[in-house]
Amino acid sequence: MDINDDIRKSLEVLQSGGTLLYPTDTVWGIGCDATNYQAVDKIYKIKRRFGSKSLIVLLDSFDSLSAYVKKVPEITFDLLDSIDNPVTIIYSNARNLAPNVIAKDGTIGIRIVKDHFCAELIRQFGRPIVSTSANISGEPTPSVFNQISEEVKNEVDYVVNYRQEIYTLAKPSTIIRLYESGHYTMIRD
Repeated sequence: MDINDDIRKSLEVLQSGGTLLYPTDTVWGIGCDATNYQAVDKIYKIKRRFGSKSLIVLLDSFDSLSAYVKKVPEITFDLLDSIDNPVTIIYSNARNLAPNVIAKDGTIGIRIVKDHFCAELIRQFGRPIVSTSANISGEPTPSVFNQISEEVKNEVDYVVNYRQEIYTLAKPSTIIRLYESGHYTMIRD
C-alpha cells in the first residue's frame, strides 16, 4: 500500500468517526477527528485514560490556528519558527473542538506538523486530528511502530502502513505554555 492509499483509507476512517494508529512528526499516535466528541471518547477508552488530562491536536498550517484558538498571541509564529524540533504549544481559550479534547481550564495543546503524511492527511480532511501517544496510559511511550502493543493495534479502526518499517527512535515534541499576553513557559524541551 502506498502513502496515497493510506491517506485515502485514513480519511474514510476519520470521516466515519473512527480511530487511527498513525505516524506523526514525533512518535506514533492514536488519532481521530478532534471535533467529534464520540471519536475522542473512543481514544480515551483505548488508552484507558479517564480524567482531566487533555489531548494534543495536530493542524497542517499556521493559518488554521485562529479557527481553534480565540486569540493567537503575536509571538506564536516567531516561537514556532525559532525551534527546529516539533513544537506543541498550549494555548488559552480553545474553540471549535470537541469539548472532551479541551482541558478543564479551557486550554488546548496544538502542534502544526511539518511531516508530509500528517500535513496531507489533515489538509485533505479539513479538520484537526487528535494525536496521543500509541500506548495504554501509564505504559512507556513507544518510539517506533514495533514497540506498540498488540492491544492498541487491535483496538483502533485502522493502522496506517506508511513508515511502519522505520526504526529511528523518535522523541516527543517540545511543549510550551503560551499565554495570551505573549509570555511563555517551557514545559518539555
